[in-house]
Amino acid sequence: MRHLILFFAVLPLVADAYETKLSGFIGGELRYFVSDAQFENQFNGLQASLLLQPEVQLQADKGNNQFSFIPFIRLDSRDDRRTHGDLREAYWRHIDDQWELLIGVNRVFWGVAESNHLVDIINQTDEVEDIDREDKLGQPMINLSAQQGWGKLSLFILPWFRERTFPSKDGRLRSQPSVERDVMYESTAEQGHVDFALRYSHYLGDWDLGLYYFTGTGREPRFLLNESGAGLIALYDQIDQLGSDIQFTHGAWLWKFEGIVRSQNEDEFSATVGGFEYTLYQINDSAADLGVLLEYSHDTRDEDPAKAPPVIFDDDIFLAARLAVNDTQDSMLLAGISIDRNDHSSVLSIEAERRFGSRWSVELESRWFMNIKEETLLASLKKDSYVGLKLLRYF
Repeated sequence: MRHLILFFAVLPLVADAYETKLSGFIGGELRYFVSDAQFENQFNGLQASLLLQPEVQLQADKGNNQFSFIPFIRLDSRDDRRTHGDLREAYWRHIDDQWELLIGVNRVFWGVAESNHLVDIINQTDEVEDIDREDKLGQPMINLSAQQGWGKLSLFILPWFRERTFPSKDGRLRSQPSVERDVMYESTAEQGHVDFALRYSHYLGDWDLGLYYFTGTGREPRFLLNESGAGLIALYDQIDQLGSDIQFTHGAWLWKFEGIVRSQNEDEFSATVGGFEYTLYQINDSAADLGVLLEYSHDTRDEDPAKAPPVIFDDDIFLAARLAVNDTQDSMLLAGISIDRNDHSSVLSIEAERRFGSRWSVELESRWFMNIKEETLLASLKKDSYVGLKLLRYF
């Protein structure tokens, strides 16, 4: 990491040789929890925070060398663990005709499903940001990719592990008991264990195909009670995982599938998610498009969080609708509900966003936990339904 810091410290000295682009955003977020807290120490009512994410991009005249630097900072009023900073990206990328090399910190996303991101494994989840697990911490890596007529082959060397973030005892949207700061590792190298991933991807007509193998420290921890029994300790195992993502496009239809097989803690389990999205274009002779989504998730891992990482989508149906207004303000609305087929516990999610002018945007996010049973994994969240509003100013 010292070499990486030195590397970016000298960037201003060579910036004149590159096209420089400065962008990013600054903004504020409000969350209002509609019910009083379920557990002692948790706050009630409003949670406010400030966000800052500048982005610096440098690109050589010929475009074959690129630099990216994206830090992220959040200051939260109610949860000290949600006040945090991260280096989302800080890398150098060299692009040639048939191969490219990236060294530094980057974010990599794999997958095609909307409700459950099974195959996404390179980056650690920044769970204090949101429980949808779409916000990721930057991952140090060396990534060498070759693009040929037969597809793209990518090798990832991951030299430093990032621990997952969790809300504090005072925070909302947390487990009960809450997760402590102390962690445990199966590997004696702990965070210094070097992980590897190899991925193949290709496009064949209407088919998008991906297949990978990962070996190293699993991004999903399992949990053990601490000595007092009043907190949880995250334990990160060594895992081997095969994963595949497939998408078939046919007219207005998108058919999606993700699947994994994982070996962890002397056990092996599989998980899948699949379904479709059908788009109704220019509804009622307008510019708006309406997408209808249906997905099903199934997971065979042990339900004991001390034996396997806890999972919400073990036997769940996801129904959703996505409205793209296709106006100059990029207005969008996504509403979806996940329903457990066994106990009928449900999570309703509503997301909307709209730009104002060229610099401002407003985002609405709301989650409602309904019909939650006491013995389920979601029991600690049953009083955490909230409405959130985010105002961002881009530069």
